[in-house]
Amino acid sequence: MTDFSAIKKRFPIFTNQPNLVFLDNGASTQKPQAVIDAITELYTKYYANVHRGIYKNSERATDMFEAVRGKVQKLIGAAHEQEIIFTKGTTESLNTIAYTWGERNIQAGDEIVVSLLEHHANFIPWQQLCQRKGATFKIAMPEKDGTLSVEAVKKQLTPKTKLVAITHVSNVLGVITPVRAITAAAHKVGAKVVVDAAQSIAHLPVNVQDIDCDFLVFSGHKMYGPTGVGILYGKRELLENMEPFMFGGNMINEVTIERSTWAPVPEKFEGGTPAIAEVIALAPAIDLLQEVGFDAIRAHEKELLTYALQQLATLPDITIYGPQDADKISGVISFNLDTVHPHDTGTLVDEKDVAIRVGHHCAQPLTNFLGVIGTCRASFAIYNTKADVDRLINALKHAQKVFK
Repeated sequence: MTDFSAIKKRFPIFTNQPNLVFLDNGASTQKPQAVIDAITELYTKYYANVHRGIYKNSERATDMFEAVRGKVQKLIGAAHEQEIIFTKGTTESLNTIAYTWGERNIQAGDEIVVSLLEHHANFIPWQQLCQRKGATFKIAMPEKDGTLSVEAVKKQLTPKTKLVAITHVSNVLGVITPVRAITAAAHKVGAKVVVDAAQSIAHLPVNVQDIDCDFLVFSGHKMYGPTGVGILYGKRELLENMEPFMFGGNMINEVTIERSTWAPVPEKFEGGTPAIAEVIALAPAIDLLQEVGFDAIRAHEKELLTYALQQLATLPDITIYGPQDADKISGVISFNLDTVHPHDTGTLVDEKDVAIRVGHHCAQPLTNFLGVIGTCRASFAIYNTKADVDRLINALKHAQKVFK
């Protein structure tokens, strides 16, 4: 049986701040010592720019950098290493798809379908692309409890649908969406599928060949890795037929006064000096997830979610949003104290060293649907415990007393 209390000891912030209860993991996770050490080792022992260097440090850094591509490939079950593109994060990955595949393939009269659950990063790029191209932007609506059915997406699909962009897990409600079935439905009408896995990659097994999505994106910093590194997965044949939009060094094959040609995939989408340390330090974060295993991660999370939902329900004057069933959600619970503004709640629980996120969580269409200006969000990670939930409940009781 996995000892999650021992895993918590690998994260030095909890040694340096022993009273901290960190429940803002949906925004960004804490970093294990192995990730911090990987960054320090690069900068203190063998730092050099990657690719093209013919001296030892550059070759070592390049080997370390490129090895991570293989780790990511195995993590998400991609068919080829070349299908893994390094970006700065989920947002850059999604915008890359919009400005490469989207600009070439979306025309006036076409349709793009997203769900109302989407983070702005998987909403605005497609909204703006439709506005630029004269395409139709369509929304698949969730059920009253926040779940998203395949039927809700199917209602929006027509032969004009060219793209479906869908989150794997809602960053507001934690709802797990049926991405495999949605992908199959979209493919039946000839549409491509983008899956935003930013909120699922550290919680659930993700296999792009099983889902059969055309693109999948996520960020390193939400899976115990550094900030400044993200992943764009795309099916190889699609990537090979897409034009780059970030021009500069490393992404070219040949440049003359008259014309330029591009390097093969993935290099043609990785112009400029990459986030070398951040990519290399993503490796121990992936190793941690695979060491613990997603079965154990999911079991631990469901136990925490079930306990947290039960304890939150004991509080008076509280509204919990989304399904109150740990089987239907991952990582996140959103709620409001009925007599306290969420910003005040966040400030008051912080007085008890409990960190939660408050606001619209970069998903204003969804919070508008819920009829609130924002929510309080507790989001969990592998280092959280039932004791953390108890601290959250006591901190919320403190907030309620202040506004009694």
